[in-house]
Amino acid sequence: MSDLASKTCVPCKGGVPPLAGKELAELSKQVPEWQVVNGHHLVRLFKFPDFRQALTFVNKVGEMAESQGHHPDILLSWGKAEITTWTHKIDGLTESDFILAAKIDRL
Repeated sequence: MSDLASKTCVPCKGGVPPLAGKELAELSKQVPEWQVVNGHHLVRLFKFPDFRQALTFVNKVGEMAESQGHHPDILLSWGKAEITTWTHKIDGLTESDFILAAKIDRL
């Protein structure tokens, strides 16, 4: 099993099918805290003791996402941050979404 967090997100140019089946199942095993929703996107809720720590985490996610050129949706509220990612160009999941999730897990 490869270490997803050590890889770099690759910009999707479109024209490729979203992940499905065995390949999707194998990648999802590598980020077990994330939910694959309808085979379309990944979601994870992170909980914190207060707003400040949630905001600090969100800022770290934003910096890392910018460096990878792969940007998740981020919902910030008191004591929690929900991250949702998918590849918009193909309206589904690519390996880069799983790489991003693994990198976020390491923050």
